This record gives sequence, structure tokens and C-alpha cells, in this order.
Amino acid sequence: MEAKSEILDKLKRNLLLWQGFKPAELARAEQIGLGEIEDAFPAKVFPRKAIHEFICLSPDQASATDGFIAGLLSVLMADGAACVWVGTRRRLFPSALAAFNVAADRIIFIDLQSEQEVLWVMEEALKCEGLAAVVAEVDGLSLVNSRRLQLAVEQHGIPGLIIRKDERRMASTVSTARWRIAPLPSQDEEGLPGVGFPRWQVQLLKVRSGQPGSWILEWQGDGFAQLPASAHQITAQPLEKIG
Repeated sequence: MEAKSEILDKLKRNLLLWQGFKPAELARAEQIGLGEIEDAFPAKVFPRKAIHEFICLSPDQASATDGFIAGLLSVLMADGAACVWVGTRRRLFPSALAAFNVAADRIIFIDLQSEQEVLWVMEEALKCEGLAAVVAEVDGLSLVNSRRLQLAVEQHGIPGLIIRKDERRMASTVSTARWRIAPLPSQDEEGLPGVGFPRWQVQLLKVRSGQPGSWILEWQGDGFAQLPASAHQITAQPLEKIG
């Protein structure tokens, strides 16, 4: 007869499979180069069958988030698939994507009048075959809308990346992960003048069945590199209450 601990472990593994996580031995083959950050997720891999929220409370965080997402897209789109990017107030300069090895002509930008239209388009895009990801910029996201989006993600396997910009509308959602990306000063390359590689403080504020944390990442031209905490001394900001 199985011990209670063995039964509980089996139930946890089954729950993760039902939620779209692959077995650990298969999932690790799909890691996308986030280093220890991926260890924070179940099976130690960035979940693609999931909704990811990125919380932006200031213009500098929004810009940092755009850069971090562009780095993710460089991996997610590596097989030639396209991406849909939808919103009402697009700030992203498409040509800047080249710094992250993403071809702007493979991003389908859709600019709409209302957030309800944005969420509807995102849900429909998540049902389209051949896409690497769908990115949406909204102020708020309700529990009901997040459930609809998560259902579409689980059925079709396309990751949904939501950039949320209104601190006053942080309702609870069913997202798998909630991130905050803050910019850090770059480091000049030795002997070379000018601005160095983009660098961020990456916080996982929430991760379902995983472990939240904070890391320093740098984009080094062809991928992410994790840096030690000593690479930049920064005082962590208190995390406000968000669903």
C-alpha cells in the first residue's frame, strides 16, 4: 500500500500535467535560457501553456518589460513562427526588436480602440495555429477574462503574455506567473565606449506551484545571462498587494 506522501506526490504530478506542464524529463529539453529563474517553475522550465502577467507601474518598467519580452520572443519565435502584439496605446518601436534578434516583420501589430477589443482579439489569436506567442497591453484584467484566456492557452498551447499598466486594477487572476521587470544601469564593455547590454531586475511575484524570487539578468546579444546579486546593489522595492 502506498504511503500518504507517495500518493500526494503522485497527485501533485498529475495536477501539473492537467495544468499543461510537461513531465520534468521532457520539459527541461525546452528551457529557454533564463537560468535559475526557470528553476522557480514546476519541472524547472518556463511554462509555455500559460498566461504570464507583467506588471508595469512606471514608464521605465514598461520599457524594460518590452525589452525582456522581446528577449523571450527571440527564443519562442526561433522556429520561424509569428507573434501577435495587440493593444490600444502601442509604445514599442518595432525596429528596436532587432537588438533582440527578432524580425519586426514577423510581429503582427494590432491597434484597437478599447481594452475589451484587445482581450477578444487576444483570445481569438491564442486559438490560431502557427503562432509563437500573443502579447497584449491592457490596464486591468478581470478574473473572468483571465479564465477565458487561460482556457484558450491550455487548449492550443500558445503562451499569452499580458502587460498590465494600471496599479489600481490589480484584481486576482488565474495567471500562472506574475512578473515585474525593472531596468538597471548597464555596464560598458571593457575598452568599448557607449551603452552596454540591457540589464534588468527580474521579479517573479507569483508563480503557480513554484517559488517566487528576484534575479538580475542581462541580454548579451544572443541570449540571457544571469548575473550575481553583487553585479548591482539595489534596494528592493516593497511589493504592493496585488491579487
